[in-house]
Amino acid sequence: MARKKINTELWKVLQPLLPTAEPSPKGGRPRVGDRAALSGILFVLQTGIPWEDLPQELGFGSGMTCWRRLRDWQANGVWERLHLALLTRLREHDQIDWSRASIDGAAVASPPEGPQTRPNPTDRGKLGSKRHLVVDRQGVPLALTVTGANRHDSVVFEDLVDAIPAVPGLSGRPRRRPDKLHADKGYDFARCRRHLRKRRISPRIARRGIERNDRLVKHRWVVERTHAWLAAFGKLRIRFERRIDTHVALLTLACAVICSRFVEGLC
Repeated sequence: MARKKINTELWKVLQPLLPTAEPSPKGGRPRVGDRAALSGILFVLQTGIPWEDLPQELGFGSGMTCWRRLRDWQANGVWERLHLALLTRLREHDQIDWSRASIDGAAVASPPEGPQTRPNPTDRGKLGSKRHLVVDRQGVPLALTVTGANRHDSVVFEDLVDAIPAVPGLSGRPRRRPDKLHADKGYDFARCRRHLRKRRISPRIARRGIERNDRLVKHRWVVERTHAWLAAFGKLRIRFERRIDTHVALLTLACAVICSRFVEGLC
């Protein structure tokens, strides 16, 4: 999919969410436009190049300007609101399938130390982080969180389920609960099932020693595909960002890009 099309779709939704920029009383060089900064952020996200190597001839401003815009918009809650706005667009067309959701985590290497980086027990103890996702039946990302690579998937189960936003867009109350939630044996704990039943969500969690994971693969594969979509962004194959806020910002923006692809299919 062409970057220009993604930029256009994202910009239409992002522009009303941006804070008003106050001109500096000290003057100085003109401020790089927000749309140009978004294009620069997306270029780095997609290609995975270091921020300082962002080509000036593209007209997106310097890499550090784009990085600061990414950081400041994260602090202002812009990326989270962008993700919710695109989910709302999908629900307006009844394109979020709440009948089944899936949850899973995926570890990524992390060369620099930083918050939420721990030795990965599955990769010879190398530093890494783990992203945890909940997706709908089609693989639309609904919620995410980040932990160290050594954290068990079930540790963030309750918080991640509760992080699914209330999505408006149709008549009636906003919706935030899927009918069923699929998970592998890593979530086979009584407290996980209790948490779902308390929220009137039917648990579909493989039982250790009883059920094989592949029985649920026909429903749960979508979350693994969404993890693969995230890994296709060059800046997310490895966690390059030392700061957790900018890493989460890039993940949330990537989820928004994925949602925008679903939105484009409705146009």
